[in-house]
Amino acid sequence: MGRVTERRKVIRIRDGAVSTRPDTLVAEEPLEIRLNGKPLAITMRTPGDDFALAAGFLVSEGVLAAAPDLRNIVYCAGATADGSNTYNVVDVTTAPGVTVPDITLERNVYTTSSCGLCGKASLDAVRTTTRHPIADTPPLRVTPELLAELPDRLRAAQRVFDRTGGLHAAALFDEHGALLDVREDVGRHNAVDKLVGRALQSGSLPLSRTVLMVSGRASFELAQKAVMAGIPMLAAVSAPSSLAVDLAAETGMTLVGFLRGSSMNVYAGEERIALRAAAVRA
Repeated sequence: MGRVTERRKVIRIRDGAVSTRPDTLVAEEPLEIRLNGKPLAITMRTPGDDFALAAGFLVSEGVLAAAPDLRNIVYCAGATADGSNTYNVVDVTTAPGVTVPDITLERNVYTTSSCGLCGKASLDAVRTTTRHPIADTPPLRVTPELLAELPDRLRAAQRVFDRTGGLHAAALFDEHGALLDVREDVGRHNAVDKLVGRALQSGSLPLSRTVLMVSGRASFELAQKAVMAGIPMLAAVSAPSSLAVDLAAETGMTLVGFLRGSSMNVYAGEERIALRAAAVRA
């Protein structure tokens, strides 16, 4: 398998002084995801947790919903001249009876580390109906004080970021703030897919009593991935998009943005935030 980091020589300039030194970079390689032997998608990712990434991607695409839907995931031979395994191609086999999408140009997608999914042939193909409607009963109740602690807990769990400074992260916390899982990747959407894929493989879907914390912004794509996994609360250190807010409101998910220190904005699902009544002002 590919390495998570690679070394490159760089010229370092500091206060006019020039030196040559090795630098540690996060690895980025393509991963082709095949579904029952047929090419479905290519994503640019950091190698590692590839099977979970593929499984999570197929949850977000509405193909897989529970562990019994997945029969097997294997690495398959790449496109090298000698036919050797590049560990950059995985084939996902679904269980008998699982409905799979027509693999056409309308469904084939290419995802980049920066923007996520691209190449959908129509806007209708972007929205996917979840088989895990948000159903946290009784609803989660999380205090602002607990939410304020999550970015630091996420950052403390980022092992590869410390060496490269170039990775996004996604973490799952329970309603009491305990860290359940954390994944890193050059693409934040991949980090979420790795979390969701691991949950599917362990039989933990839906993630109905969890908080998803992501580095960076909360895009529509990340909000949809959370909804597809049944996650009731998504928090991000940066801004959400308007479409992410709309999706959160439509599906009943709580969306928190600009979570920095004790400050945050609640864009949807404020009923899950345990606010003191006197502190809420128009």
